[in-house]
Parts: sequence; C-alpha cells; structure tokens
Amino acid sequence: MTFIVSTKYAIDKLAAPSLPLATTDYSRQYQDQLSNVLRLYFNRIDDFIARLSAVETIPALVNYTVVTLPSAATAGAGARSFVTNALAPTFGATVVGGGTVNVPVYSDGVNWKVG
Repeated sequence: MTFIVSTKYAIDKLAAPSLPLATTDYSRQYQDQLSNVLRLYFNRIDDFIARLSAVETIPALVNYTVVTLPSAATAGAGARSFVTNALAPTFGATVVGGGTVNVPVYSDGVNWKVG
C-alpha cells in the first residue's frame, strides 16, 4: 500500500509562475521565455497529479465474528479488523466473542485486542 505525504514545500512548488512581461512588439525571446515558464509549471502539475493517481485506496476492514478471525500470529502485529459479536469489549483487552457489540480489533502478534 502506498501513501503520499505531501509537505508544504511540495504544495508550494505548485504556485502560479511569474510570467515574463510582454513586449509591445512580437519577440521570439519573449515567446521562448513564456513557453519555458509554462512548460516547467505544467510539468510540476503533471508530476503532482501522477503522484496523487498512484495512491492506492485503503481497503475496507473485513467484518468477522471472533471465532472466524484469522490467527493473530498469521495476521501479524498491527493488523486490523472488525468483529460483530464482541462480548463486553474493553479497550486493549483480548476480544471475546458471544456478544452483539461491533468493535474494531488489532493484532498484537499473539491475540486480537479491542481497539
């Protein structure tokens, strides 16, 4: 999964460019300068859009009952899920099934914990 952290610096790079002042008569040098400024600006925008397009969507949590949760060890520490039948859940406690409470859970690598 890919996340983009956009810094203020990256967003500042998208500021509108300072365009060269136009001459009263046609000037090849002015047109070249204007084209270069706009090309650089649009390249920055294209790069920024490409980075945004590369972001993967965050998958939705799968709903389980406590009994159908995969092994906490197999899922790995930090894995997250959601159970629909927790019994009197307390934050940080090992989740117990048999109730009717919907609650998010996470794996500590050994057990699924409420949270």
